Amino acid sequence: MTKKSATQSRQRGSIDVVDAKVAVDLATAQTYSENVFLFVPNLIGYARVILAGVALYFMSYHPRYCTLAYCISCLLDAADGHAARALGQTSKFGAVLDMVTDRCTTSMLLCYLSSAYPQYAWVFQCLITLDFSSHYMHMYSSLITGSRSHKTVNSDVSRILKFYYDSRTLFVMCAGNELFFVALYLMKWVNTPLSTALGLDVGRFAAVSWPEAMALMCFPICATKNFVNVVQLWKASKILVGVDLAERAKAREEEILRAKKT
Repeated sequence: MTKKSATQSRQRGSIDVVDAKVAVDLATAQTYSENVFLFVPNLIGYARVILAGVALYFMSYHPRYCTLAYCISCLLDAADGHAARALGQTSKFGAVLDMVTDRCTTSMLLCYLSSAYPQYAWVFQCLITLDFSSHYMHMYSSLITGSRSHKTVNSDVSRILKFYYDSRTLFVMCAGNELFFVALYLMKWVNTPLSTALGLDVGRFAAVSWPEAMALMCFPICATKNFVNVVQLWKASKILVGVDLAERAKAREEEILRAKKT
């Protein structure tokens, strides 16, 4: 690879976007000591994908194995971020792998819930659509405006998103959201009353099963997270429209300049 081709890039905003062919060549020629595919956080990401596949395999007939694999996959979502920062192995590939895994893992559970609760299938379908569209547009708007991470949001863009992407808030929101859907899943399998499971007299809630109790506790978090998804979708849409307007204005200015030169 020549020095000229290795440094070939095109400028967009405040970041250098490497030419696709150059990027492919760099990825092909990467050394073992600096192989992004083998970064520890990305290895954790691959483990998450495998565990999600295991959960999907057992989902229709073995709730215990399914729930265990699913929850471990979700918990590893927090581990890969800490590993990336601790080892200095943050990467765009890892960030996208993490987001895609999150979206696909949640969606496969929502697809099952659509069949388990057919009367609410449209709700789960809307949640899948909102989740994918919100995060895709947010990721794209972050990249196109030069942000190093989709989790970096300034308060002047959105105070809600800045608070949401705080590591502690994000963990609580994601955990509560996933636990709500897991609880809905387990409600189809577990009917043991909470009083029996705890061995306590819980009054009027005695007939409520522990998955139902977990769903009631986690529902507010799930609702809040999906409200944030709406905010995120709207803000990302406004950013992309703003970029369009800026590019169109620049194109008009360049056209005027060319007309003056001729």
